[in-house]
Amino acid sequence: MIPTPDLSHLTRHDLEQVYDPAEDTFLLLDALEQEAEELRKERPLICLEVGSGSGCVSAFLGIILGQPPPLYLCTDINQHATRCTLATGKQNKIILDSVTCSLARPLLSRLHHAVDVLLFNPPYVPTDTDEASSAQSSADIAGSWAGGTDGMEITNRLLQDVECLLSPRGRFYLVALKQNDIPSIRSKMLEDFGLTSQIVIERRAGRELLLIIRFARTALSLS
Repeated sequence: MIPTPDLSHLTRHDLEQVYDPAEDTFLLLDALEQEAEELRKERPLICLEVGSGSGCVSAFLGIILGQPPPLYLCTDINQHATRCTLATGKQNKIILDSVTCSLARPLLSRLHHAVDVLLFNPPYVPTDTDEASSAQSSADIAGSWAGGTDGMEITNRLLQDVECLLSPRGRFYLVALKQNDIPSIRSKMLEDFGLTSQIVIERRAGRELLLIIRFARTALSLS
């Protein structure tokens, strides 16, 4: 069993400002652990986590991949999150390069078809559009959960950029809620961008059914 990253350095104040790892975070960790052997064989060079929050997921990926380390890039709109991500990397002896920005837009040209592992645990909770827009504008902790109509407004923005980011062998891991209309997401990514998908793992958390979907350019056993 791969150990969960050490987050003991995060203070109560940190966790009031940044998304505290929860069931969705740990489901993503479990999905990455489930695919750890395949990920190591791929020997990724560039990994990008969008919305890194505490930095827990990228640090976990770093533990999986070991040496020699790829480049770990992490983005978040929340400045406190970018500081926490840097600190989590340091705490776990993994270099995480953290950038304060919206999704991955400022990095698109430099990372064109270059990302081998792309991670996104989006704000997927259905809210009204104004609440989601306000959360993104304020760039605080609400931006980590307020997802707008069907919980998909923020996710849809990144989905438009995934094909541009992924390398020929790239993998994209997305956290989703059943209410987000999983079949529609998968069919759209296939029809619009030629990306096949597989549900790696799913788990019920209270009333929510959470899933991790993996997208890639080539079929890795569609489910």
